[in-house]
Amino acid sequence: MHRQFVKVCRIHSAVNISNLVSVLRCSKSSQKYYCTKFENDTQGPNRTTRNADDNRKHSNNRKPPLPAIQNPFANVTNKTKDSYLAMLEIFEERDVHRRNHVEFIYAALRNMADFGVEYDLEVYKALINVMPKGKFIPTNVFQAEFMHYPKQQQCIIDLLEQMEDLGVIPDYEMEAMLLNIFGRRGHPLRKYWRMMYWMPKFKNLSPWPLPNPLPDDTLDIAKMAIDRMCTVDLRSKVSVFETKNVKDAIDDTWIVNGMSAEQSKLLSDHPCDKAVYIEGPFLIWLRNRSINYFTLRADPDQSFLHTQKEDQDDVSQINAPFFGTAVPRPKREVDKLRSVHQQEDGTIFAICATGTSTKDSLLSWIRLLEFNGNPKLGEIPVLFRFSSTVAAKAIEIESQTKPDTLQSHPRSNNKE
Repeated sequence: MHRQFVKVCRIHSAVNISNLVSVLRCSKSSQKYYCTKFENDTQGPNRTTRNADDNRKHSNNRKPPLPAIQNPFANVTNKTKDSYLAMLEIFEERDVHRRNHVEFIYAALRNMADFGVEYDLEVYKALINVMPKGKFIPTNVFQAEFMHYPKQQQCIIDLLEQMEDLGVIPDYEMEAMLLNIFGRRGHPLRKYWRMMYWMPKFKNLSPWPLPNPLPDDTLDIAKMAIDRMCTVDLRSKVSVFETKNVKDAIDDTWIVNGMSAEQSKLLSDHPCDKAVYIEGPFLIWLRNRSINYFTLRADPDQSFLHTQKEDQDDVSQINAPFFGTAVPRPKREVDKLRSVHQQEDGTIFAICATGTSTKDSLLSWIRLLEFNGNPKLGEIPVLFRFSSTVAAKAIEIESQTKPDTLQSHPRSNNKE
């Protein structure tokens, strides 16, 4: 009986399989997905070549795949703040569940500079408001520490990182928004607390405050740059010259000059047989703007630098009056004070920034300095040195302060 029952079951299963295959062959919609392998195995190589030809025809007529998520900010013609906020409102009203909100926020962050809203706090709060509320709040300690919904939390952390890099300080309304979205133990809220602790401290810490936003005029930026560099000497004066006042000048541009009375005296005491050099261009950054400047300098006066006595403010070697040693007495000598403009690599007489940064504008700068209280420049040879040796001289000075340089590189002795 058992053998007969197994035989009957096999017959019924074979019949059911044959019926299922016949149904699949008759269904045109399912034939594409289910019958290809079966027919290829049963009908021989002729059917295989026929299917290959059909596949080539279908592949030629196949349309290119569409992208999964399109960038909605790429096709906007009028790129303003109002249009940017309108795109955010359209996304919020399109779907109740707000699917693909993370990808949408990343696309919005990438296109903020095109709309000119990368420094706007209101726009960042509108982007955070795109996130669904209450869904990402952790309910226990493990979810809080193991970053519950990490993709969404990392997205908002990247948004806060961009705000920190651009110097946009959040407000307390953003704290309430992050609290409603991720809860008190969410990682974005921790990032917000760190930003609110450090960013207000560093906001007004710079001794050279700059307007926000920076002016677009290059002349104003040059004035601020030269004024910043001239703060080493409080008696420095920043003046603006026009090259059109110079005879036979080719460039018609402006020149921002920085020079002090002490630098004028050093220039008047400079010997006529030693040349002075115009070096540059050097680069200075004011927030996200840069400008080139040039220096008028001479070689260092080694005879004066070697006569300098020990620095009284140097505390590296203090003679302590212990164990019967005599108390060191200050040496009563009169010596010439060293100026802040007399450095180890040279003496700096003036700095400037021009509108064109050409040789003709720099030549006009020398003539204007000669006409404005520095007649000694007409007797001193002036040379252009656009490949500055300041960096090489700085490396040489630093190497002299390390007596064990050769000991730290024993291979150099073997090569010699």
